[in-house]
Amino acid sequence: MLLMLAGLVLFLAAHVFTTFREARAGAVARLGLGPYRALYSLVSIVAVLMIAYGYGGWRAAGPAQLWEPPVGLRHLALALMLVSTIAIGAYLVPSHVRAWLKHPMLVGVKVWALAHLLANGDAATVTLAGVILAWAVYDRIAVKRRGVPLPVAPRGWGGDVVAVLVGLVLYAALAFWFHPYVVGVPVIPT
Repeated sequence: MLLMLAGLVLFLAAHVFTTFREARAGAVARLGLGPYRALYSLVSIVAVLMIAYGYGGWRAAGPAQLWEPPVGLRHLALALMLVSTIAIGAYLVPSHVRAWLKHPMLVGVKVWALAHLLANGDAATVTLAGVILAWAVYDRIAVKRRGVPLPVAPRGWGGDVVAVLVGLVLYAALAFWFHPYVVGVPVIPT
């Protein structure tokens, strides 16, 4: 539990820091853009791994079960996760999906959190998904207040094909590798 909570604090600290644009600009000025991005990425990866391993440990220790979701919600969560990973794929390339979603990474994170809240009723998942959902809502408000330019749809559909393919690969990696081996919770029956 403590490892997951520490990872969440680290993740939130890094990601909320970026919403304070003057402080971020000062850090970029001191470090340089490349080193700042490398440090930000390293901190984010470490935080996600801490969260994942901490979550797996907390689940293995048997966190309190707050409610027992119906099996149908677990199937819905698997479908929502496909939507989430495609949204994240759309973040990476100019596409119609990216233009339609406006902020596809945040949409993907919110859908991820919702899917996990629907499929799980244990304290570990409710804590993790609830905190991440709250952060994504906060970040979306912060992005809107900054007036970040919205993406524009390209002429062709190649970016959409790439977004879907990236989403499918990410979905498979999460379902068949990350979840069972890193988190310790298989989501696809074998």
